[in-house]
Amino acid sequence: QVQLVESGGGLVQAGDSLRLSCLTSGRTFGNPAMGWFRQAPGKEREFVAAIRWTDGSTTYADCVKGRCTISRDNAKNTVTLQMNSLKPEDTAVYYCAAQRGRWSYRPIGYYSTEDLYDYWGQGTQVTVSS
Repeated sequence: QVQLVESGGGLVQAGDSLRLSCLTSGRTFGNPAMGWFRQAPGKEREFVAAIRWTDGSTTYADCVKGRCTISRDNAKNTVTLQMNSLKPEDTAVYYCAAQRGRWSYRPIGYYSTEDLYDYWGQGTQVTVSS
């Protein structure tokens, strides 16, 4: 129903930047959100950022505020995560996630947990060295 393909990961040094992209296809309804999550070795998957497809409102995890920007291009059906000033602790597999749809209109900050997303990409590896 919804397919997600991530790209843009790689090996960088601390202080560098990366731009991750998520190409989407399929149909949703209402006011769905798109999110980015990450999972480091030996750790649980954690929330990074989210954006509402319809109005572009955004929310970020505290650990990436000021360093990351999430955006979307409705015409190209893509969601982008721009990451700057990368740190070794940013090393993880980054996943793009999508909701099938929402009829409610909660503040975008509400959609920051895995259970609220229905579709996932295969992930892209980001490695930040010292």
